[in-house]
Amino acid sequence: MSRPEDSPWAVSVAQVAARAGRSKQIDQDFPAPTGIGDKVVGIREGDPVHVTGSFESMVDGLIFTAHVSAPFQAECTRCLKPIDRDLEVDPVVFFPYKTPEPDQTNGKVEIIAGEEEGGDTYPLCEGGAFADLEALLRDNLVEALPLQPVCKPDCRGLCPQCGVDLNEHPDHHHEVLDDRWDALRGLRDQLEEQENGE
Repeated sequence: MSRPEDSPWAVSVAQVAARAGRSKQIDQDFPAPTGIGDKVVGIREGDPVHVTGSFESMVDGLIFTAHVSAPFQAECTRCLKPIDRDLEVDPVVFFPYKTPEPDQTNGKVEIIAGEEEGGDTYPLCEGGAFADLEALLRDNLVEALPLQPVCKPDCRGLCPQCGVDLNEHPDHHHEVLDDRWDALRGLRDQLEEQENGE
């Protein structure tokens, strides 16, 4: 069985958790966890995710304020060019010293009014000695993935008729003919020929 401290996302917090008011700075790379997007839009598993921030010790847990930067890869939804830039998020999360215990009467965890369930709260491992950042990174980076990524806000996309990149050829256009009147034009031409033939 693997130990929590052997996880590539584990951060030792035993010293900072020992007394309220202590803090610990962090500035390091972690491997990107699995499941952040897909091959079209996402972050490849194992790519380096840079995390800077600090753990602040409080009476009932640790507050972790961080800046996360991960190499994001996708295709522009307008012009189909590859997008290769960093996706950045600034999570503020809570690592409680004790996990909420189920209510003895009905087996449910009691949620106090004003508190949100899950999301911004993550458990500590090994009796509060380690904070594992895997779930935190996955949750925050997945939430930050754009639904329709674009290479630049004013990307003009591709010509819908021939596929030319309108960013590279801004003056490109096609003559658009309205073919709804073609049948009447044909009838007119036919009538004119009959008149001229008589």
